[in-house]
Amino acid sequence: ALVHHSDRGIQYCSNDYQEIHRRHGIKCSMTDGYDCYQNALAERVNGILKMEFLLHRPADLSQASRMVQQAVQIYNQERPHQSLQLKTPDEAHRASLAGLIGSAICAS
Repeated sequence: ALVHHSDRGIQYCSNDYQEIHRRHGIKCSMTDGYDCYQNALAERVNGILKMEFLLHRPADLSQASRMVQQAVQIYNQERPHQSLQLKTPDEAHRASLAGLIGSAICAS
């Protein structure tokens, strides 16, 4: 099922907005309280999507879905990240897994 995660902004809490979700079988998820740091990662990723990848308005939902899928693929597999010593997230993840597997073998 589709999950829509949001902060607790008044527009997201309104009965009308919640009813639209119910009618379409969309599950709602909200942050706990009003901690601005709780949603920081989602806000950062959404900002990157908007500013770097979704530069043109999609013609329809199908095109929007393809654009987001392509952006996620580029972000994870092609775009180096300074915080990962200029590795892609996939490269960093694979290196982390290799370290875990190596540690498990050495501990055996």
